[in-house]
Amino acid sequence: MAQIMNKVSHDSEILTEGQQVITACAFVHENFDGIEKVFLPKRAETKRFLSGIFELPGGHIDFGEDIVNGLKREVREEFGMEISVRDPFAVFTYSNDIKKSHSIEVVYFAKFLSPVDDIRVNTEDHSEFKWMSEGELMELTAISPEEHQNAKKGFALLKGEKHNFG
Repeated sequence: MAQIMNKVSHDSEILTEGQQVITACAFVHENFDGIEKVFLPKRAETKRFLSGIFELPGGHIDFGEDIVNGLKREVREEFGMEISVRDPFAVFTYSNDIKKSHSIEVVYFAKFLSPVDDIRVNTEDHSEFKWMSEGELMELTAISPEEHQNAKKGFALLKGEKHNFG
């Protein structure tokens, strides 16, 4: 599970003071023995921003880069996995005090195209990962409120629920 990969660039702490940053993340889901689960990697403790918390995989979109291609690139760099990206289902914003920037993040449904046994964690970015069911997600405390809400929304939409998540 914890094989090391070489990442092309490491931009999570590059100062972008006063700038708007576009990020994308993926609600990568898989059915394990009849139970739908979401892929949640844990940010490395060495990260200055949100260290040690679980998150949906993804990252920063480079200037001029297509957002879906950027999301695929991030997942490939951080986990050595190819994904199919489906519809976006949430957007949220947050401030990053380390980079001194404001981010807009788009959340997409996604599936791994590569076998899940092939996941290789880039230890610069993440220390581990878990596949979590909706019930397990409710017990998780090491996750940001926004990521928790978006993962919860992803599960609800997978079940066909159509109410307001406000």
